[in-house]
Amino acid sequence: MEVQSLPAALALVAGGGTGLSPERRAALGASLPLVQRDYRFERVWFWGCIQGLRGAYYIAEGLGPDRAAPRSRLYSLNCLDWSLLTPATKEMLALAEQVKGRFQGDPSFDYSLSEINAEAAARLMESDKEPVMKEEARLVATIELIDRAAGIVPRGAFVKTPLGAVHENRHFEGLPLAEAKKLSSYFHLTEPVNLKNKTLLEKADLDPSTDFLDSLEHDIPRGSWSIQLEKGGTVVVLRSLLWLGLTFYHVPMTKQFGYVYFGTGEKNLDLPFML
Repeated sequence: MEVQSLPAALALVAGGGTGLSPERRAALGASLPLVQRDYRFERVWFWGCIQGLRGAYYIAEGLGPDRAAPRSRLYSLNCLDWSLLTPATKEMLALAEQVKGRFQGDPSFDYSLSEINAEAAARLMESDKEPVMKEEARLVATIELIDRAAGIVPRGAFVKTPLGAVHENRHFEGLPLAEAKKLSSYFHLTEPVNLKNKTLLEKADLDPSTDFLDSLEHDIPRGSWSIQLEKGGTVVVLRSLLWLGLTFYHVPMTKQFGYVYFGTGEKNLDLPFML
């Protein structure tokens, strides 16, 4: 969510019963513009909050000119002081998917890899490294996993240039209500997977400047998204059932859209049995 429109955006997703206190909103409004200035980001998004047992992590993302480029991620424990997170590696992502249980709320907390992945622990011991995983590493890996699975944008909101860079579409004026109610009108803002497997015949009707991402209609398992009309049918809200707490909103025929996460950072592994 854009920092400037944060209060209004939080009101649009408040139907799920989550949000921020006035004090937290005021702190974000004061600190995130300073983060944008100090780190020289083009844009700063408030990503959401991961609630731990002893505290909460408030997450922000810094973006450059290319919206598809890797994002810089920061976390704060009080919405005022921000720390930059290191990019997630493949090993961190694999280990984070195997860690079970709630976050502690302490970035320095150690998870014993011998209890999570014995092979990974053995490799670390061979290279004279401690077989532990910091909660800070789990945090950035979890953010990356959620972004890959549930970070979405409306069709046409971003365009891909012939050189491969992705920019905001200045001509995007929002989806019509009839289109906004379809899952096929929303894309994952990450490297496409299903698109590469399409045949030439299936790609013939696609616009390479706007249809360069994967659509939500092909997500597995089927039924992992809930789509609803709220605020008297003026706002389309999508909620992820795989990552409970991820909420996306779009006001049809306007440029207003975004998503935010308020949850425990745990994947809903029971979803296939619930559908």
